[in-house]
Amino acid sequence: MSAATTPPGAPRAGLTPPADAAAPVRHRDAPAPGELLGAHYDQCFGCGDAQSHGLHLAARAGEGVTVTAEFTVQPAHQGAPGLAHGGVLVSALDETLGALGWMLRVIAVTGRLETDFLRPVPVGATLHLSARCTAVAGRKIYSSAEGRIGAPDGPVAVRADALFVEVKLEHFTGNGRPEEIRAAMADPDQVKVARAFEVNP
Repeated sequence: MSAATTPPGAPRAGLTPPADAAAPVRHRDAPAPGELLGAHYDQCFGCGDAQSHGLHLAARAGEGVTVTAEFTVQPAHQGAPGLAHGGVLVSALDETLGALGWMLRVIAVTGRLETDFLRPVPVGATLHLSARCTAVAGRKIYSSAEGRIGAPDGPVAVRADALFVEVKLEHFTGNGRPEEIRAAMADPDQVKVARAFEVNP
């Protein structure tokens, strides 16, 4: 079945959890429902405060293994005149899905992300995003998200299914540009967040 004919909420080929996948379990140290998660890195295009043209996406912990977020489309985010660039919308979905790591207390990176664009999102519109983890199989984390225009119950504009893969901190320290790695590791707040996720009993 192609993405165009996949019913909403139905897993897509390649993003279907294996039969032995486990239901996700909220970590006992996960932020409380409603708690603002904050930026995981101030230079992140998705959530960082130091990126002048970034999304400045603000995510909050939800119930179970869910998160919500909001993102207001700015003029710097447009593709066609007056409309959000599709890649920016994918970034907003990806950032929201990535925030699920806070609920599981793991560091994970995007392995696969498939997106449906259902309606245009105008500049100035606020996209209300929600994401939920659907299954975990070893290091693989299966999840889905959607973005609604104007209100949490507004019309769905974009939706995605994703596979994230749990990694260790060395994934970043061994592959990132040395100057950014040094700057991040010199920031006690950044190190505190990273190390908190390294221990996942």
